Amino acid sequence: MPTTSSLLNTPHPGKTSPTSAVQRYANASAAFESKLYDSTQTLRQAFTQFHPLIQASSLGAEDIVISHLIASEGLDIPAFVLETGALHPETVQLLQRVQARASIPIQIFRPEPLALQRFLDANGPDAMYRSIELRKACCGVRKMEPLSRALDGQRAWITGLRQEQSGARAEVSLIDTSEEASGGRIKCNPLAHWTWGDVWHYIALHKLDYNPLHDDFFPSIGCAPCTRAISDGEDFRAGRWWWESESAKECGLHVKEATA
Repeated sequence: MPTTSSLLNTPHPGKTSPTSAVQRYANASAAFESKLYDSTQTLRQAFTQFHPLIQASSLGAEDIVISHLIASEGLDIPAFVLETGALHPETVQLLQRVQARASIPIQIFRPEPLALQRFLDANGPDAMYRSIELRKACCGVRKMEPLSRALDGQRAWITGLRQEQSGARAEVSLIDTSEEASGGRIKCNPLAHWTWGDVWHYIALHKLDYNPLHDDFFPSIGCAPCTRAISDGEDFRAGRWWWESESAKECGLHVKEATA
């Protein structure tokens, strides 16, 4: 079983140059302008048709793009961030910068203090490394319960899901209404068809502030104990819960039965 120190200090074997994420990744696809149009139309449709509506932001590259698109289109759509209590310092610092310049206050949802303390007292800070069940229980306390409060009363939410991110997300659509009939929420994914190069082309084009961990080969950034840098050629989400099998790599935020 890996220890906290060995996991958090895992060296990044793929980093060979000091280039930034913008220099490394910004490369728009041939259909970028068409995708950008579809994204803005998706956001406009969501704002017009689905109320109440909120953006879920992890402050990753995709969410930074979506927040900028929302502001550029003049859409009065609030956002929330799950501050799990285990985020990287770089993520917390970015949150502070984003909050300082946001025209609409960003809502922050944290774990219930007593529930989190009970989990830590019973299982310790390294629980996520001992079993999938304990890791998911940690996600439940730090993410899923706060998410339920963040989405309470919302008809729809906006996410940064993209088809390219993983096999489990390959069928992501711009607007997913499949769960509404069973009491769930509509999910709007305006970047569903974007590539990673598209995301960074937009960031470069508008000179957007982003998490500096992206410069250090962290394409997908979650809680610090459960996120590492990836090597060249590794899967986009290889740095998330990397000690688990590929089929287990979701915390529940975007598993349909968990958000219904």
